[in-house]
Amino acid sequence: MRIVALNDQSRKDLLNTLLKRSPNHYDAYAERVSAILARVKEEGDIALFDYTRQFDHVELTKETVQVTSEEIEEAYREVTPALIEVMRRSKENIRSYHSLQKRNSWFSTTEDGTILGQKITPLKRVGVYVPGGTASYPSSVMMNILPAKVAGVDEIIMTTPPGKDGRVPAVTLVAAKEAGADRIFKVGGAQGIAALAYGTASIPKVDKIVGPGNIYVALAKKAVYGYVSIDSIAGPSEILVLADETANPRYVAADLLSQAEHDVLASAILVTTSKPLAEEVSKEIDRMVPTLSRSEIISQSLENYGYILVTETLDDAIETVNEIASEHMEIMTANPFEVMTKIRNAGAIFLGPYSSEPLGDYYAGPNHILPTNGTAKFFSPLGVDDFIKKSSIIYYSEQALRAASDDIQAFANAEHLTAHANSIHVRFEEGENE
Repeated sequence: MRIVALNDQSRKDLLNTLLKRSPNHYDAYAERVSAILARVKEEGDIALFDYTRQFDHVELTKETVQVTSEEIEEAYREVTPALIEVMRRSKENIRSYHSLQKRNSWFSTTEDGTILGQKITPLKRVGVYVPGGTASYPSSVMMNILPAKVAGVDEIIMTTPPGKDGRVPAVTLVAAKEAGADRIFKVGGAQGIAALAYGTASIPKVDKIVGPGNIYVALAKKAVYGYVSIDSIAGPSEILVLADETANPRYVAADLLSQAEHDVLASAILVTTSKPLAEEVSKEIDRMVPTLSRSEIISQSLENYGYILVTETLDDAIETVNEIASEHMEIMTANPFEVMTKIRNAGAIFLGPYSSEPLGDYYAGPNHILPTNGTAKFFSPLGVDDFIKKSSIIYYSEQALRAASDDIQAFANAEHLTAHANSIHVRFEEGENE
């Protein structure tokens, strides 16, 4: 793994390299995605089933597109009871954590007769997209669905591409059932996003789409924003470890590799103040990679986006990690809690040697759907707030409005909006309300 002395130029080069992974840089796919969206919007199920035939090699009909209760029962028979119990323990941690995020409506009053407040309302129907392909991610199923359930969403629709046998992986179905999905459909890709955004005869239109996917899914979500809400445009996975000389190099190496195995675009970065640690971590990575099942993917990922950055001071290291704004960030320093207070930009922060990133992926409870590609500077992890909307509540008595009427009219007239001013004026014309 390459070791780089950090300076202004190397920091700039790194940031430019990482940004190339963003879905915003894949315009070459946009025209194809746009054509798929337009056709599904126009033709509905006909286009949806045709694209599933083309891309997934599965024949679907209105009768077979939705997962049946019998298929879910069969999935429970295929998944071991031990794994189901693990899922249930994880589910409880996720549910408990997100329950702490739940908000309530509120109101405030004054003696002159005003009531101001905010009404919290869950979204009515949400679409959860779950990737398919070569791997199954039941943890992501639960991370997407459970915050929506805690928020009180009325109906959760899940879509996921089927395998060539026309089935959804058993662990995916069990996770969806455990988390509380109401309906599950066997469609994926940009056409699945289109179905959720526009609705078809088989799949109802939703209010919001959440969940990660490939570049076609990411661009489709970006394109349908406005017809529906979306969570974010997810990019490739990334991890950043901030460490000093006290860190265990074997732990650091293992944690970096835990994200590099996702795909060849994944990013794994160590920022450290210790050159000896950097060299030991590099050696540990060389020893570990050949023993891992996805060693080819890991090697290519590290070649493309793997870095060990050595800084002069801890302050330089902190400045760098805040600029990178990584999806996952581990702090392995002598005092991780003190360092954590100086971190402004990270999707999830893991503190100390025993808070490794997979703990967050599977079990601790905080959501693992996180901002990527530097968007942790302004985005947050998926949570309950993503599944609610807020309405402002305003009530003024006659007395309260009369006291404010001159100010409101003055403001409206200053903007040359005389109808606005008149709306207040007519309520207090001479003789009115007397």
